[in-house]
Amino acid sequence: MIINETKGRVWHGSVYLADTFFRRFRGLMLVRNVNYALVFVLPAETRINASIHMFFMMSDIDVIWLDSSRRIVDFKTARKWRIYAPPKKAAKYVIEGPVGLIKALSVEEGDLINWMPTEEREKAVPVKSLIPGKINLNGSKNSIAMVESVKEAKAKEI
Repeated sequence: MIINETKGRVWHGSVYLADTFFRRFRGLMLVRNVNYALVFVLPAETRINASIHMFFMMSDIDVIWLDSSRRIVDFKTARKWRIYAPPKKAAKYVIEGPVGLIKALSVEEGDLINWMPTEEREKAVPVKSLIPGKINLNGSKNSIAMVESVKEAKAKEI
């Protein structure tokens, strides 16, 4: 969800963060149907770091540049397969989303923007596990000792 706090407008789509080098590098390239927004968290607030390109883009997108206080410094609809100049002023955040995002939020320079990222679910990875009752973790700090299961221990008592 993206919120224009100045105007009280809300866009209820999914929002993901591009807060690592690889996520920023990948961006929305090769995405056929952009139906979510991607918030780029840049390492520094500059004009050059905030410049974008539209190579390898499969569709047009709306782009909003924000400074470190999350105020809009520039915005535009970017067309696929084109080069774009840096924003008018330095930016710390760049929001890329589907065409219509700018209109839905009624953005203007100086508006205060906020967002709530959509929770990303971790992928399940199968892991080999040991049979319960065969390992004693109560031994010394750095070793694991094999022990009998409770069933085997009770059988010996009888």
